[in-house]
Amino acid sequence: MRIDVISIFPEYFAPLDVSLMGKARAKGILDVRLHQLREWAHDVHKTVDDTPYGGGPGMVMKPEIWGAAIDDVIGEGSPRLVVPTPSGRPFTQAVALEYAAEPWLLFAPARYEGIDSRVMIEYGSRLRLDEVSIGDYVLAGGEAAVLVMIEAVARLLPGVLGNAVSAVDDSFAPGAMENLLEGPVFTKPPVWRGHEVPEVLLSGHHGKIARWRRDEALRRTLLKRPELIERGELSAADLKAIASFRADGDPVAD
Repeated sequence: MRIDVISIFPEYFAPLDVSLMGKARAKGILDVRLHQLREWAHDVHKTVDDTPYGGGPGMVMKPEIWGAAIDDVIGEGSPRLVVPTPSGRPFTQAVALEYAAEPWLLFAPARYEGIDSRVMIEYGSRLRLDEVSIGDYVLAGGEAAVLVMIEAVARLLPGVLGNAVSAVDDSFAPGAMENLLEGPVFTKPPVWRGHEVPEVLLSGHHGKIARWRRDEALRRTLLKRPELIERGELSAADLKAIASFRADGDPVAD
């Protein structure tokens, strides 16, 4: 997968050189190309912003500079353009899976009060353009959001995770775990500071272990994100488990 990022702080993306992302780049699975937006500014100060029409606080990033940068980066190609913004559609695991199927993504993180809206109008008519939010809050700039999205997408690419099954058991992963949070996990030793690993995990009974993990995912989701339960389909065994939680007095949502 090719990923281009245009930013006034390309150095912000140094974390993509380490851990799984760094290994994916070294293997050629992930081709990340960083571009300094100021290279397309022609005044002596390399200015990329100006005051907003209509007044108000802050500065707005200039359309002609973004236009020149995007045109040069894409050439005759047609990447999917992703613009992080608090006003965008929510970034979810489903969106990450959608992006992981793309051969080429171009990220355009803004600073200040954002990018002149005419850029979205222009490239929305020429490319597949998504304005995406990673949460209901405001950051100093879009670079952190881009890092989040790149990592969420790239770990889904074949060959990035050491065990491809790991992504199947993620919170929000499609299939059995869709709309559920991942349950608790344990490793050796079997007893640590008086805390024991649940006996079922030591039993070797795969069916019972799978059911326990599903039940614990249900329990955790009911406790922390009960609204997610309403979005998914529950089996008879799931409903029985939820009824059991409540009968036992577990502090789960009604």
